Amino acid sequence: MNVRTDAAVPSADDNDVSRRGVLRLTGAAGLGAAGVALLPGMAGSAAAAPREGRSAASTVRSSSFDPIRPPAVPLAVRSPYLSAWMPADNLAGTWPTFWTGRTTAMAGIARVDGVAFLFLGAPNISGHVLRGMVQKSLTVTATRSRYVLQGGGIELTLTFLSPVEPGDLRRQSMPLSYITASVRSIDGKAHDVGLYFDISGEWAHGDAGTKIHWSQEQVKGAGSGTLTSLSFGADSPKVLGENGDMATWGSIVWSATDQPGLTWQIGADTVVRPAVLADGKLAKSADSRQPRAINDQWPVFAFHFDLGSVHGSARSAVLSIGHVREPAMSYLGSELPPLWRSYWTDWQQMAAFFHADAAAAARRTAAFDSKVKHEATAAGGAEYAALCALALRQAYAATELVSRDGKPWAFLKEISSDGNVSSIDVTYPAIPAFLYTDPAYLGLLLAPMLEYAEHGGWPKTFAEHDLGSNYPNAAGHNDGNEEDMPVEESANMLIMTAAYLARTDPATAKAFATDHYTILKQWADYLTDNALDPGYQNQTDDFTGFIGHSANLALKGIIGIGAMSQAAAIVGKKSDADSYLATAKKYIGQWVGKAQDATPDHLKLAYDQPGTWSLKYNGYPDALLGLNLVPSAVAKEEGDWYMTQVNQFGIPLDNRHAYTKGDWEMWSAAWLHGHPVRDYLVSALYDFVNTSPSRVPFTDWYDTVNNHQSGGFQARPVVGGIFALLSLSR
Repeated sequence: MNVRTDAAVPSADDNDVSRRGVLRLTGAAGLGAAGVALLPGMAGSAAAAPREGRSAASTVRSSSFDPIRPPAVPLAVRSPYLSAWMPADNLAGTWPTFWTGRTTAMAGIARVDGVAFLFLGAPNISGHVLRGMVQKSLTVTATRSRYVLQGGGIELTLTFLSPVEPGDLRRQSMPLSYITASVRSIDGKAHDVGLYFDISGEWAHGDAGTKIHWSQEQVKGAGSGTLTSLSFGADSPKVLGENGDMATWGSIVWSATDQPGLTWQIGADTVVRPAVLADGKLAKSADSRQPRAINDQWPVFAFHFDLGSVHGSARSAVLSIGHVREPAMSYLGSELPPLWRSYWTDWQQMAAFFHADAAAAARRTAAFDSKVKHEATAAGGAEYAALCALALRQAYAATELVSRDGKPWAFLKEISSDGNVSSIDVTYPAIPAFLYTDPAYLGLLLAPMLEYAEHGGWPKTFAEHDLGSNYPNAAGHNDGNEEDMPVEESANMLIMTAAYLARTDPATAKAFATDHYTILKQWADYLTDNALDPGYQNQTDDFTGFIGHSANLALKGIIGIGAMSQAAAIVGKKSDADSYLATAKKYIGQWVGKAQDATPDHLKLAYDQPGTWSLKYNGYPDALLGLNLVPSAVAKEEGDWYMTQVNQFGIPLDNRHAYTKGDWEMWSAAWLHGHPVRDYLVSALYDFVNTSPSRVPFTDWYDTVNNHQSGGFQARPVVGGIFALLSLSR
């Protein structure tokens, strides 16, 4: 991976407040602790709250957070191009954003007995002062973010559910996310309630000057019901392209389950939002002036649910949002369809199924959330379970399923660091999440990496770094010109393959290992020649630069050789298995001697750098694979040393900087799970995530002293590494 410094910088369009307005606090109008007001005429005022950081609303009143206060809350986080976050504590008062920080506006207004309450986003509606609902709590689980808000005598529970469906490729392939709203009276009185939602054209493209077109249709449901779907996309799409990391082709699909009182409208935000406040309904019409630019009178796509009188039982509404693209990817010039097209003929059928499945999906994912929470708490405590809850959607959402010659493949985007396709050294730190939830999914991620090395034209004897420089085009590197990490990637592939083989059924494991034995052996032989002393090579932490004689890289290579012994044993090649294991055992003894510092109470960063140290996170796969190559005395020595190097928010990656990587901290905690350093690492990472002022999707690279994000890494799948402790329980 290469470090990108531009990925998190919003486009100039995001600084436009002329039609959005800003939140201001007010003690007038009798609001007080009830919330905030949007005052007409305040757009562009010097009093405007900044886009970055804590929203104005969150300085007034803090809700409770269970089990963690996310630096950015996952809302619709389902694929590389469906990735919406709330970069603030409170839902009302700040626009949701794409993972880059670019606004993807979503507004929510509740009308209670004719009084308007804002509960989502930051719209400024001329001539109207919106009261703000009081946010009482935010609960984060592995698959959902659930807000509870109150105002006007009602309680609104708003749930953003991005399902993770282990073992179910059909459901996992759907690039759709649920939004459900449930309203109940909390003062014993009946209240007339309406709920308004809209999204802006910004969801469709990274350039607000892009012209979009739109449509509305009634979609026949999978059962007896129907959907109203509003869809829109670029009028001149650039297939298989990106702008600001957003797709330049495909459609946003915004749907609502039909029910009495549902109305819709497509039009300028300055027309649609005032209309619902004035009339309590929408016109069921679409603006005819299209295509037009996203920033040309800012078209919004709106639904209003008239829930009627709410008194006894709760009333609810169900919406979904998705991003559909055909083709999904290209591989060596061939276009690949999304896997969901293997199950449905068009997105309309898929959306109908998704809505019909809503109640069952809620039950399945609730059970899954409970399982993750219970098992993570047992593995590492309540704070560890909180980190797992926040990490899972992010890990899965960097991947997507496609069909290649009728067979499922999974690709991964190296989000925010380089944008490569299926970077091996980015997949590697993420594997604990997949090993814990669905090992077969890891097999689908490995499949294209192996196929390219075997048949795609990769010219070198060691493993490739990635399948293409720019997602979603897996164009390969047949000229050999790429970011070479020879020991790194070869060992990564062997370790990941062995971990997958150990967690799938014996017949599947044998077939997989047999099919790929030639390339696996080629890489293992490369490691046999180069792993003990890697020389001057690049490695996954490339932001630290090339390094010679790296002790941690050598450890990875040695464990990779041990991993090959396991693959050989599964295939039935006993002599190979014995030979590779003997080599790994011989090398580890030499490695300890070369890496041991003269003090001697710890291992060095590099063989030729006395007085240095680093986190030996590559000890984790030694435990994961059950190789037990690293002597227990060496592991204890490292754990003891790390406890002398702690900072407020973690342990640095090495002695050269105060920054660290959260994924590698959890790998280290898993390796040293019997040492007190495990609990420190978990607690320190929790404290960073829970308190950091860097309001971005879960960053893995951060400063252990100043509590800030480092280097622009955010929303990356590597946070799947948080599951390292859990993966050892499998």
